[in-house]
Amino acid sequence: MSARQRYAQAMEGIYVACIVLSALALVVITLIIPLGVFMRYVVNSPLSWPEPAAVVMMVMFSFLGGAAVYRANAHVAVEALLNAVRPAVRRVMGWGVHLCMALTAAFMLGYGAHLCRITWFQTMAEFPGLKQGIVYLPIPIAGALTLLFLVERIWVGPPPPTSIMFRDRAVELE
Repeated sequence: MSARQRYAQAMEGIYVACIVLSALALVVITLIIPLGVFMRYVVNSPLSWPEPAAVVMMVMFSFLGGAAVYRANAHVAVEALLNAVRPAVRRVMGWGVHLCMALTAAFMLGYGAHLCRITWFQTMAEFPGLKQGIVYLPIPIAGALTLLFLVERIWVGPPPPTSIMFRDRAVELE
């Protein structure tokens, strides 16, 4: 197995981990928000933790899911502009997109790590044992993962049609 194939295989595993963690966070949000509403308005005994827990889960869902969406090339893109230019210009614009993504991911990695460092010893009132820096940890992790997915896109190419990300595509009708 070549280095490129091993890298692509590793990125596939990381992609699956991002999707699983994002889905888990979304399920947790879906369960705890109604619990908070039920406890507040039906039982008349509000809980203090569902909303901050949902925010923590949303940070994880948003950033790890965003990295996965980038790898799947399912992010919002302006295809009309790319289709309106010559192939040579399209290639240059593509490299510009790669550069912008690299800068964004590097910013998330650098500033996110800084944010984690400066908030590491702060805690949330609702979760005294949870360091605020841990809550922000998905930001630099997603930045690093996005950089890894960008390296895959440039070095290996797009994920193959056998990738797990293509398994839920609608089957074409006859």
